[in-house]
Amino acid sequence: MSADVRPAYASALGCYVIWGLMPLLFMGQAEAGFSALEILAHRALWAAPFAAALVWLARQGGQVRAALSQPKLLGWLSLSTGLIGINWGVYVWATTHEATLEASLGYYLNPLLNMVVGLWLFRERFDRWGWVAIALAAAGVALQALALGRPPWISLVLALSFGAYGVIRKRVPIEAQSGLLIECLILIPFGVAYVAWLQASGAGHALETPGNAGWALLNGPATVIPLALFAFAARRLPLSTLGFIQFLAPTLQFGIGVLAGEAFTPLRGLSFAFIWGGALVFAVGAWRRSR
Repeated sequence: MSADVRPAYASALGCYVIWGLMPLLFMGQAEAGFSALEILAHRALWAAPFAAALVWLARQGGQVRAALSQPKLLGWLSLSTGLIGINWGVYVWATTHEATLEASLGYYLNPLLNMVVGLWLFRERFDRWGWVAIALAAAGVALQALALGRPPWISLVLALSFGAYGVIRKRVPIEAQSGLLIECLILIPFGVAYVAWLQASGAGHALETPGNAGWALLNGPATVIPLALFAFAARRLPLSTLGFIQFLAPTLQFGIGVLAGEAFTPLRGLSFAFIWGGALVFAVGAWRRSR
């Protein structure tokens, strides 16, 4: 591995390990009484100051000011903000409503979706190993739908929203920290308004105990650090490579869901076997291409 890409690989590994362990943060807040919407509001509220700190450390304040004066760039970042907001909301709801396994399926699908996007938009190479991986993943989704008695909407929404977010952040000409701060600034009014309403109505949980305040504040670094690492890696690595590393996150999420006692029927196990088969074929294909 050349020295110039090592930071990108390290960033990718770091962000996916953090995302893989994220259900523990949301489950802990749910145990403390936080609703999914309250958790989402605190993510939007506390992510902004931590994102601003990253911009200050990187000395990119001038880039942020320049970006705020470019309507086209702001339009793209508004779209990426909407996508990541949808992704956050669905994921928080899933992990606090015993659907972590279905959420993990979405992030197993996302790397395979990145392969298709890489072929379509970035002219990345796509061989027979890729087609086999896609076919196995499609079979896994179909079996998951049979096991659930409905389409795996959580999985599909998470895969599509985050896949589209990655494409936009790869194409937008702005550094990781600066783009993330602007996304947080777009989201913060919604977080502030909802948290203020909860506290004024007596329904908020963040100020009940010091422990709850800690849970709320922890949403800031837990949100910003992996997103910054991802944005940094996404602009420097091919989507196919990023997708390979991404299998770390759903594997950790899957383990958390199983340990939490979520339903894992034989048919559901078979669906994951097909998904894991697709991941294995993807890995073999990536290894062959690297050779």
